Amino acid sequence: MSKTAFIYPGQGAQKAGMGADFYENSEIARYIFDQAGEELGLDMKALCFEENDKLDLTEYTQAAMVTTCLAMTRVAENKGLKADVTAGLSLGEYPAIAIAGGMNDMDAIRLVRKRGILMQNTVPAGEGAMCAVISMDAEKIEEVIEPIADVSVANYNCPGQIVITGKTKAVEEAAGKLKEAGARRTIMLNVSGPFHSKMLVPAGEKLAEELENTRFHELKIPYVTNVLAEEVTDIRETPGLLTTQISSPVRWMQSMERMIADGVDTFVEIGPGRTLEGFLRKINRNVKVFHISQWEDVDKVCEELADGGNRMEES
Repeated sequence: MSKTAFIYPGQGAQKAGMGADFYENSEIARYIFDQAGEELGLDMKALCFEENDKLDLTEYTQAAMVTTCLAMTRVAENKGLKADVTAGLSLGEYPAIAIAGGMNDMDAIRLVRKRGILMQNTVPAGEGAMCAVISMDAEKIEEVIEPIADVSVANYNCPGQIVITGKTKAVEEAAGKLKEAGARRTIMLNVSGPFHSKMLVPAGEKLAEELENTRFHELKIPYVTNVLAEEVTDIRETPGLLTTQISSPVRWMQSMERMIADGVDTFVEIGPGRTLEGFLRKINRNVKVFHISQWEDVDKVCEELADGGNRMEES
């Protein structure tokens, strides 16, 4: 039986103007953006819709991205589009959990606002770094960096694109060793911290306090966790997984492979950019990938999935 997954991008996909057409055209989207702004004490419309200096700062990016992804998805759901399973890359896991029924939208937005602040401020500027490694197998990367202290894999994005993280000097040393070992390119990333490294364990511990005060709900559908690349069906596992996620590798490639093995053949990437579509094309070219980032995409995707017999319900 055909299965449909909603998938959500992570930090780096954000762009000024995201969600503005949804706000203009949908009362549902207006409610989510306005409520998020009120909840956080931020001008969410200015943050997401206008050119500004804050959108690329981690402490603001995460709340802006999750608000946008949730607004887009709630509009699509109202049109009848439904998922069998969800997943999200790093911060994208929060809208994935909310859409799966595990928490309400405003709690997801509130949590990522706190998460963004913690991730930006836990490690002093300059002490941590991240580096993308192009055209080298994950196993070879692990082998090369294993003897180097204070560096580890941050993201298994897709074949040929792995990201490493850790202390700046260790990451720079690892980048050099990986080039010597045959990586086509190593690209130091312009990020505000060593995300998904053990240096962020203290951030996870502080996030756990926020998670303890969050009301979780029984999942309506499963989501796939970054930490294990496995389906979560018991919401009681979620706080611990989100605590760990902030300092653990994002197993995105393995998550997609698991979903495909479990029968998912249709993916709908919801949010700005087409990053996840690009990853999926390198993971498995046989699956169908649709994308919702603009208002007109919603009807287009709904029509195409209805024609294909995928998850559409009467609204």
